[in-house]
Amino acid sequence: MRSITTLDLQYAHRFYGFKGEAQYLHGHTGILTLEVEDTVNAGVNMVFPCNEIQKTAWEVLKNFDHATILREDDPLLPALLGVYEAQGIKDGAPNNTMKGPAFKTELATAYPECRLVVTKETMTVEGMIKIVYDLLKDKLNIVKITFTSGVNAASEEFKPQRTMERCPLCGIALDENGVCPKCGYRK
Repeated sequence: MRSITTLDLQYAHRFYGFKGEAQYLHGHTGILTLEVEDTVNAGVNMVFPCNEIQKTAWEVLKNFDHATILREDDPLLPALLGVYEAQGIKDGAPNNTMKGPAFKTELATAYPECRLVVTKETMTVEGMIKIVYDLLKDKLNIVKITFTSGVNAASEEFKPQRTMERCPLCGIALDENGVCPKCGYRK
């Protein structure tokens, strides 16, 4: 069975080198749908609490919200960083509170202090799915990701990686010591 949750992401990007409207910097509201699969946890009668899926995913994915997402070879990147430097916000500002921990993967690098994600490939809906799966595959038993941005949408299914031991009291994954990080239950 699956638990399904969605997250909204507001972001700006462009398709550098693309011949069409998307070559211009523009913004989107993206809707990310995550489907997590496992057995139904008898203690709480659910696969995984949807609010916990959101918390786990949002911790990393909030770096994409209200961010500019540019490919690593985009000439706008140094210009953007130069403007942020001149404004004194490249290393953060007091009102920049919606940020997760910085990350660096083969596909993307997040610079939360300047609300920027730099990608290896053009950030399309298909590209976002690859990035999200790479970031969350070890945290959630993801079997499907759908990303919709404007009139564009893509979806990909994945083989379940594992069964996660979950708390019988609240349903979230137990840590490596068999302890629930939410309620303190010990296996």
